[in-house]
Amino acid sequence: MNAGQTVFSQVMDHLPSYEFQKCVERYRGDAHHRGFSCRDQYLAMAFAQLTYRESLRDIEACLGSMRGKLYHMGFRGRVTRSTLGDANEAHDWRIFADFAQVLIATARPLYAEDPLGVELVQALYALDSTTIDLCLSVFPWARFRKHKGAVKMHTMLDLRGNIPTFIRITDGKIHDVNILDELSIEAGAFYVMDRGYIDFQRLHAFTLSLAFFVVRTKENILLQRRYSHPVDKSTGVRSDQTVVLTTAGSASAYPDTLRRVSYFDAATGKRLVFLTNNFTLPALTIAQIYKQRWQVELFFRWIKMHLRIKAFYGTTENAVKTQIWIAVSVYVLVTIVRKRLGLEASLYQILQILSLTLFEKTPILQALRTSDSDNDLGDIDNQLILFDL
Repeated sequence: MNAGQTVFSQVMDHLPSYEFQKCVERYRGDAHHRGFSCRDQYLAMAFAQLTYRESLRDIEACLGSMRGKLYHMGFRGRVTRSTLGDANEAHDWRIFADFAQVLIATARPLYAEDPLGVELVQALYALDSTTIDLCLSVFPWARFRKHKGAVKMHTMLDLRGNIPTFIRITDGKIHDVNILDELSIEAGAFYVMDRGYIDFQRLHAFTLSLAFFVVRTKENILLQRRYSHPVDKSTGVRSDQTVVLTTAGSASAYPDTLRRVSYFDAATGKRLVFLTNNFTLPALTIAQIYKQRWQVELFFRWIKMHLRIKAFYGTTENAVKTQIWIAVSVYVLVTIVRKRLGLEASLYQILQILSLTLFEKTPILQALRTSDSDNDLGDIDNQLILFDL
């Protein structure tokens, strides 16, 4: 069926071309493309992500060495560092942000039945951010501190399949808690966050939306115990209490009762205290839900190690956001390919295989299935040991 197609073409066949063109037309991306379209740009940048190219010159050299195959890989324009650099600066980054959301909407149903690391039937989301450092003299628009530049990638991860469902790229000065104002809260879902997201007025919005949150509390938050509930201390749970906020400002922002769960993690020797607005799940499950928050940390570490989002091919804000969004879409695309082809290999293994076989005319299933039984690839998913909470 795929005879004569390169592996790269077979991967790109999983992209919904019609939806991509709709995103392009929405922002008039090809109004003045001068022979190098948004699709050419996307293909070149996706190639760079899959093969971890170092620069525009590197992309040009690698694709130029295979010029005879480029037309059959989907390219219609000639890829040079100048045309690709101009496209990254000129083509609106929102084209690729919107297209990433299209891929996310495709990927999530594929993983809807995947198990979580905790017994929970509801949706579970982890919210956090990662800072991407930039040189202030090269990226003057990304001022973070006096002598430092940075952007923040705020991400909400659907923990069934570890699919990013919400991403905002801001300057490094934006506090994490402000992102709560931009979320579309899903009734019945659980949201797990660290201490940086404690703002009781914003957290009360979850309760009003009939959603649940689990957040690690701060030491300076004043609470008054109303009730204590029995616990099995052999599980690590030390207390399970119904509490109310006692300071006037906090009580006004969050007038309802809260649940405070104290948990001792024997592996790290740390005592952890969580706040939640869910009063029905066992206390141990609340602690296990918070532990799943580390999946978003591992997601950030994974994409920084295996995709190109720490060094950039352009210096403008548009070029940086374009590169990050295309990296996210490539990550989601690989998750789609993995599930559609029924592969057992990890994303890391799949990327390793793809980076070596993109120009080969091999059926993609044959190329990737070789990794299913190969345990010698140094799978980073297995190397990432459990972190302390």
